[in-house]
Amino acid sequence: MTTTALPAARAASRAAALPWYVAAALVAATSAKVGVIWDISWHRSIGRDTFWTPAHMAIYLGGVLAGLACGSLVLKTTFAGTPEDRGASVRFWGFRGPLGVWMSIWGAFAMITSAPFDNWWHNAYGLDVKVLSPPHVLLALGIWAIQLGALFLVLSLQNRSTTEEPPRLYGLLAAYMIAILLQNVATIGIEQVGFANLAHNAVYYKVAAGGVPFLLVAAGRGIRLRWPTTTAAACYMAFSLVLIWILQLAPATPKLAPVFNPVTHLIPPPFPLLLVIPAVAIDLVMRRMGRNRDWRLSVLLGVAFLATFFVTQWFFTEFLLGPHARNYFFGVDKWDYSSRLGPWRYRFWRADTNPVTPTALAIAAMLAVASARIGLWWGNWMARLRR
Repeated sequence: MTTTALPAARAASRAAALPWYVAAALVAATSAKVGVIWDISWHRSIGRDTFWTPAHMAIYLGGVLAGLACGSLVLKTTFAGTPEDRGASVRFWGFRGPLGVWMSIWGAFAMITSAPFDNWWHNAYGLDVKVLSPPHVLLALGIWAIQLGALFLVLSLQNRSTTEEPPRLYGLLAAYMIAILLQNVATIGIEQVGFANLAHNAVYYKVAAGGVPFLLVAAGRGIRLRWPTTTAAACYMAFSLVLIWILQLAPATPKLAPVFNPVTHLIPPPFPLLLVIPAVAIDLVMRRMGRNRDWRLSVLLGVAFLATFFVTQWFFTEFLLGPHARNYFFGVDKWDYSSRLGPWRYRFWRADTNPVTPTALAIAAMLAVASARIGLWWGNWMARLRR
């Protein structure tokens, strides 16, 4: 009995082992995302003083690491790969590698190309008026590609597992990568859903309904965990909180005039959206409905997301604007060095010009349903990915 148990345990251990190239892709995706959030904090606290900031180096480290690791895997698979390696790969220009590897390689090239483009853009035009300048768009596409590549690599391991229940590690890492993608949505939508002051206007809920359910529902359908959506939302919030707690400890001095708010430490990112509660609702609805009824399920998921998200954010953001949230844990009431501080900090913005009405909520519900339906489609594809 002991003799037969040992080989089984060794086989399970080998199955749960994380290949080195997957670990490198995960580190690269994390480094790039940390660098982006750090860079936004740097611009808000210090201004742009040089291209060679630590935040920029963290971003491009992700691109270089992903490119080198995935490029070497393509060469190994093409010229010295086993039949199993070739069977789990995709052919491109005569070379072979997993789909996630090709995504990461393209992302690395895009990120490296964006570096001199961004430097030239700032020298020519100065500071970015908007977050999404042309070089930033190219950089964002590259980062998304690297992160999607890491997600695809983990999913292929999960789906190729020969055991009845794939190693829990693969599911956790896939949920973590969905959390990173949720961070991207929050970064892109920072001017609409980033700050608690925006939570009493209609655009806030429309933007969130259009972008968030897609990823949460895809996680629920494609990741093999007991609570996949909740796990992804929890990882998203944990990632955000760790950066909030770390960044506000770093000293910072503004270096670009005009300085109306003389900050002394890096400004942390806004407090994250409370996605855990909507995620629990999505998990429960998906368990109840099961599969093969995706159109009906998408309606229930979209409505469940919007209802729980609306109630949660409406009241929680009132707390975030109050005096009890102005502490290290929540990291709120931290504003750019160029901000003229005033009572606007504790008010809801655009609530009078873009109010939340039944019509606005109906539009948000339709966006959430459409987003959930696309999420189900993509989650089905994620569950079948093996290469």
